[in-house]
Amino acid sequence: MNTRQDDVQRWKKIAQSFGGLTVTVLADLVADEFVFGEISRVSREAPVLILKHRERTVVPGGGGNAVMNLAALGVKVLPVGVVGDDDTGDLLMAIFRKNRITTSGITRLKGHVTTTKSRILAGTSHGSRQQVVRVDREPVPLADGSAIASKLTNQAREYSGGAQGLLISDYGYGAATPAILAKIKSKRWPVDKPITLDSRYRILEYTGATAATPNEPEVEEALRINIGADKKQLFSAGRQLMEQLGLKSMIITRGRDGMMAFQRNAKPLEIPVFGSDQVVDVTGAGDTVIATYTAALAGGADTSDAANLANIAGGIVVMKRGTAAVSNAELLAAIDRSAGTKKS
Repeated sequence: MNTRQDDVQRWKKIAQSFGGLTVTVLADLVADEFVFGEISRVSREAPVLILKHRERTVVPGGGGNAVMNLAALGVKVLPVGVVGDDDTGDLLMAIFRKNRITTSGITRLKGHVTTTKSRILAGTSHGSRQQVVRVDREPVPLADGSAIASKLTNQAREYSGGAQGLLISDYGYGAATPAILAKIKSKRWPVDKPITLDSRYRILEYTGATAATPNEPEVEEALRINIGADKKQLFSAGRQLMEQLGLKSMIITRGRDGMMAFQRNAKPLEIPVFGSDQVVDVTGAGDTVIATYTAALAGGADTSDAANLANIAGGIVVMKRGTAAVSNAELLAAIDRSAGTKKS
């Protein structure tokens, strides 16, 4: 058996172990709404299309998408977050329960608006669908030091005692913050339990995470640099983030250029994109990557194996439309395809 076949068997073994893992997810829970309308005519009131409403779909987005991806991979996932006492909050809770995801760590906050990103798509009955506008409904961000922040901290601490890992999904709405992570870690945290971080706007404010999965534009914004095609700049940026955040490992996702994996005291590992670089939809792909990376690290995988599995999962999900998840069966089949082997 050659080295590549060894990799395949090892990756499959890691993926097959996901069913025995538990991961806590402290997250900004978002509802991704997709409204499709069939093009009818141009309005007389303004130069815009009139769409006849055909269907509406609501799925968990933001940190909720990371939750769904962990569950699809077979991991027992314990989400901690906030939704409003509105219809959209009802829908999210119902979806989690339908997928056998515990909701006891999710707080229904009276008067709170469930963060909702509504994408309006237009098309013909037999043609492709094109997003024409997105409307975001956002609540006032939760404040650090508030009663709800304390409740989230305590719930995450309670859940993490029986979990093999903690995933932080920070979209800037206040349910996942640097302050909450600091309080979670103020009590002794086991050195063998990974804490993975996905922070859209403030990655440099975090301390205490063991791994992170920023994309290249987020790295450029955080460090105020332009990476482009400069590999040396990319390597330097990765090392700088690793040092500033005190991370053990990190992957920087680069779209059609794949990803770069970093580990302490090791050379960066460049991983080419899995599958086609002609993607269908990148919505939520970062959530799939961090979910798979977290599951692999929680199961004891090293940085290289965890990054390769995350790359394969990311390559699968970008070929799906809308916010989507990757199942364990899909991941196992794709691992086989990565080496041209037949599924055993």
